[in-house]
Amino acid sequence: MCGWFCPFQWKDEWIADKSVDVPIYIMNKEIQIIIADDHPIFRHGLRVMIESENDLTVIADTDNGEKALALIIEHEPDVAVLDVDMPGKDGFQVARKIQEKNLAVGIIFLTMHNSEQLFNAALNVGANGFVLKEGALTEITDCIKAVASGKNYISPELSTYLFNRGSRSDSLVQNNPSLKNLTPSEQKILKLIADEKTSRTIADELFISIRTVERHRANICEKLKLHGTNALVKFAVSHKSEL
Repeated sequence: MCGWFCPFQWKDEWIADKSVDVPIYIMNKEIQIIIADDHPIFRHGLRVMIESENDLTVIADTDNGEKALALIIEHEPDVAVLDVDMPGKDGFQVARKIQEKNLAVGIIFLTMHNSEQLFNAALNVGANGFVLKEGALTEITDCIKAVASGKNYISPELSTYLFNRGSRSDSLVQNNPSLKNLTPSEQKILKLIADEKTSRTIADELFISIRTVERHRANICEKLKLHGTNALVKFAVSHKSEL
């Protein structure tokens, strides 16, 4: 739950308010952005609002996920602003491809749906920002700057979902206290397993050998007392939003 920001929180922890200072290295750097949304009027308004800030530059915009992914791979922007619902590929599918290719791109989702299930799904695919469209024109520049500075941002209306997610995470640890015994490497691999990634994919992503991944998997199973075929995968996937 730590690291997510809303406008109404403490100024030294939450940076959605424009009065909050952005790190100097970010202020002096032009932040490059790609927008993908299939509503042309909304997309144009979003672009105008973003480019009203001198340090923000929209290098491309498009109306579908396939084109968005191609543009992101080609330009590797600092931030990609993605509509959740788009033709071609939806925002989540684009985000998964960004993750698979290990692109250093901050991901912001836009949606008109105030849904806890959608919110959790967005975080599960690596969202750095999640903004409701009803407030996007006033929030988007703060969100982009937060994400570009390595922080995370959500619309304030969604804060309850974030606290719920944190509460479920605490409950998971209470019910499975051995989770606290996992090393940082084991925790990272458990989250990647929750993304249904194979040992080969995990090894390639973390630049380690498959043998090392398998050893970590065995240690996790031993610590969590998981036995049986695919027990680790089933545990990780079923608790993905709490890990």
